[in-house]
Amino acid sequence: MATGKPTEPMRLGVDAPGALPLPWLGAPLAQARAMQRSHALLLAGPAGVGHLEFAGLLAQAWLCEDREHQPCGRCGSCHLVRQRTHPDLMVVVPEAWRVQLNWLGDDEGKPDAKPSRDIRVEQVRQAIDWSHQTSGRGRGKALLLHPADALNMAAANALLKTLEEPPTGLRLLLTSTDPERLLPTIRSRCQRLRLQLPEPAAAAAWLNRQGLGADAPALLALAGGSPLEALAWRDEGITAAWLADLPLRVARGDAAPFSGRPLPRVIDLLLKLAHDLMAQAGGGVPRFFEASRWPAPVDLAAAVAWQHALLRAARHDEHPWNAALLIESLVTQATAMWPAAPAGPGPRQVASLHSAR
Repeated sequence: MATGKPTEPMRLGVDAPGALPLPWLGAPLAQARAMQRSHALLLAGPAGVGHLEFAGLLAQAWLCEDREHQPCGRCGSCHLVRQRTHPDLMVVVPEAWRVQLNWLGDDEGKPDAKPSRDIRVEQVRQAIDWSHQTSGRGRGKALLLHPADALNMAAANALLKTLEEPPTGLRLLLTSTDPERLLPTIRSRCQRLRLQLPEPAAAAAWLNRQGLGADAPALLALAGGSPLEALAWRDEGITAAWLADLPLRVARGDAAPFSGRPLPRVIDLLLKLAHDLMAQAGGGVPRFFEASRWPAPVDLAAAVAWQHALLRAARHDEHPWNAALLIESLVTQATAMWPAAPAGPGPRQVASLHSAR
């Protein structure tokens, strides 16, 4: 899930000009059209590929009133899907996603103080009741659950009967970044459609159109090839220069770069740094950061211990920690990987650190 809150609610599908929300979704859309007989599709792929964008596009195609150009973006159904007001489309997301997507209309209630990351059984039961109602526009109904990974056990079990014997005209869309986390009984009731990240050149070209410019390659590497995640990092103020200086600053025990950043995102950054440091220490190729900017050598045993500490913190990132103290502690632990490093940065390093702030 992206971290930056949009200024406007996210819209689903295409508008009248018909441009895809993400250019790399064209191929899977054509593939999905060849799977018209399936009543339940599991859209599986790596994080950041555009699961919700594709699911909205496909639901719009199913409900479109133009027989030749689905979705057309022009008919009444396409317009209603775009606005999330179609009577035959229900989108079920965790409350935390509603906040993230800015889907907090007056008719949807107010969020809890701490929005849930789960799809709850009450939401699934409400969707099942809705699925048995008569279609409003006569094109069938579409139920979208995103991400299906967020179904808690009770919600998943409540969905099984509908997946096995859906009401006439109902089609279901489930999204997942890790289908193996779903109940086997859910996976077995769905036809799977694999979504792929775009090729690096296509992703970089798209990011350039979003204004990333020279930062695009570094942010795309940090995002593991996901242009959507790279865009989210940009929106959080991350630049190529900031990333280039980060390993040195962590090696010095400097937690200042993480000031004010959400704890889960900081832990994500540190875990990626730990991954690359261990890969380099073992003779491998770094994945997320530029190895040429790192201090060396790395104490491998200390790197393993640091990674374990980060993983423990990641498992409990919703705990009411004092985030600043926890981050400072994790960064301080990282310094053990360079036992021979000098106590403080030299004059040139100090200038570099201040310029990156």
